[in-house]
Amino acid sequence: MLLFAMGFLLIILQPSTGQFPRACANTQSLLRKECCPPWDGDRSPCGELSSRGSCQNILLSQAPLGPQFPFSGVDDREDWPSTFYNRTCKCEGNFMGFNCGECKFGFSGPNCTERRLRTRRNIFQLTTKEKDKFLAYLNLAKNTPSKDYVIATGTYTQMNNGSNPMFRNINVYDLFVWMHYYASRDTLLGGSNVWRDIDFAHEAPGFLPWHRVFLLMWEREIQKITGDENFTIPYWDWRDAEDCVVCTDEYMGGRHPTNPNLLSPASFFSSWQVICTRSEEYNSQQALCNATSEGPILRNPGNNDKSRTPRLPSSAEVEFCLSLTQYESGSMDKMANYSFRNTLEGFADPRTAISNISQSGLHNALHIYMNGSMSQVQGSANDPVFVLHHAFVDSIFERWLRRHRPMLEVYPAANAPIGHNRENYMVPFIPLYRNGEFFKPSRELGYDYEYLQEPALDSFQEFLTPYLEQARQIWAWLVGAAVIGGIVTAVLTGLILTCRKKRRGTSSEIQPLLTESEDYNNISYQSNF
Repeated sequence: MLLFAMGFLLIILQPSTGQFPRACANTQSLLRKECCPPWDGDRSPCGELSSRGSCQNILLSQAPLGPQFPFSGVDDREDWPSTFYNRTCKCEGNFMGFNCGECKFGFSGPNCTERRLRTRRNIFQLTTKEKDKFLAYLNLAKNTPSKDYVIATGTYTQMNNGSNPMFRNINVYDLFVWMHYYASRDTLLGGSNVWRDIDFAHEAPGFLPWHRVFLLMWEREIQKITGDENFTIPYWDWRDAEDCVVCTDEYMGGRHPTNPNLLSPASFFSSWQVICTRSEEYNSQQALCNATSEGPILRNPGNNDKSRTPRLPSSAEVEFCLSLTQYESGSMDKMANYSFRNTLEGFADPRTAISNISQSGLHNALHIYMNGSMSQVQGSANDPVFVLHHAFVDSIFERWLRRHRPMLEVYPAANAPIGHNRENYMVPFIPLYRNGEFFKPSRELGYDYEYLQEPALDSFQEFLTPYLEQARQIWAWLVGAAVIGGIVTAVLTGLILTCRKKRRGTSSEIQPLLTESEDYNNISYQSNF
């Protein structure tokens, strides 16, 4: 019955999100460097006739970058997306999308005015029906071609600067695998030369915001192709786990009975083909991954290099990581010490926060532990365990945001590795998103985590938080103002009393304490921090 339902959905539904909009993957758009497709509602570019948005020049950040990438003008991802387009849709209000045809995360309705909050749940708290539905949705995404998006199979230079477009179709699930690959691939320098110390989604401040956007887009795509607006990604809480408890045929696929590196044939994930896993081959050919099938998912959990990752992360390590007050520090890369981001990502020891790239902690530990497709950065999203894992990593990021309540200025504005400054657009997303736009609590983006919900307390805290945080920023000024105010009040009181004594000495009339003309109803007190 489940397979029949999936087949039916494959026929009647189509997706709509991703990387290069199909409407802009043509010679005219590339030569004009413009991606402003019409909105279906009024057929005007960016829905301009309906005041949804307009086609505008892209404003790129001019903030200086870190020293990790010593080149300029050699990688299509520099100053994303200006190599391909320098004009895109700028949406108004709560509208979003490459043609302003969608609502921002957290909003819904025909005019995107309705607030909506969805809850991500522990995969082991789902009912059997809910769990089976999630697995069916994954398989549907793997077998549904994307209607609105395509992938690039060549660099801009290989496309002859736009006059020879090189794009191809891809299914919805693999679209996201390809995006993860594209953001983390090496820079092709010509000949057999590459630059490996570059990654637009890892090893720097943007790691957590980038994957937050990635999951939100993936989640929305599933909502679209299934028609299930309430769908949310479940998470796997791997703290203190002794083994891969989701690696069973009931969930994400068990171990093959004769080949420990493969998935059990009883799981339909065993028939999935991976893409974008042969980075050395692409580098030697100076080519991009073209999404050709490259074999089955590989996974052999627990049989990894124990000297690098002896076990899965513990609750104590997560709590220590959450205690770190600095989001980013020092070089803002995988060598950063006492950095919450670097410790959670796994390049710093989760017990000391000191960088140690010979070990893999927290987020990285899970990838290494899975010992297969998940363990190679560029192709790691091929394994569907990826989304469960990153949903939980995102929940830890969310806990840190709620505990420390950082101002936006905490996210680095300059000198981060390429692509990771606050105002940089994230590679390779179109529509465009800046890193800093997702350095905020998840509830402002329309979702929450079941194990983090405390409704009554949280609603009160949410009301007070903006005022408390701003007061904290200027507390010294407030104290100073109070002291000065006290001194002024004391002086004025003394003067008034002195004047009254003098008046009593020269006149027998009793003076009124207040005059009738004083209108106290018009007095207002405002805190304008």
